[in-house]
Amino acid sequence: LLDSLLQERIIFRKVRMATSRRHQDWDPECKVYIGGLRSDANKYDIEDTFSEYGKVLNVWIAQRPPGFGFVLFEDSRDAEDAVKALDGSKVCGFRVKVEM
Repeated sequence: LLDSLLQERIIFRKVRMATSRRHQDWDPECKVYIGGLRSDANKYDIEDTFSEYGKVLNVWIAQRPPGFGFVLFEDSRDAEDAVKALDGSKVCGFRVKVEM
């Protein structure tokens, strides 16, 4: 029973983090930084690119100042795979820095 309650609490916490609009509340083990984005980058293009590496729960793109954002993955291993594959590659037409 205790294990079941702990699992429910962990799941509830992950859901709350994933739906939070504040990227500061996201699980740092599943959060990926993207730098070098253009000001016209949109979350749908970012989500399409990163979803090749796992389930994307949320995308946040800075407006002021523009140029960076964060992607939240469901699984930390997927986040790590995305960093390895996409760091230094072109996303939305421009080379980006991708790191955890």
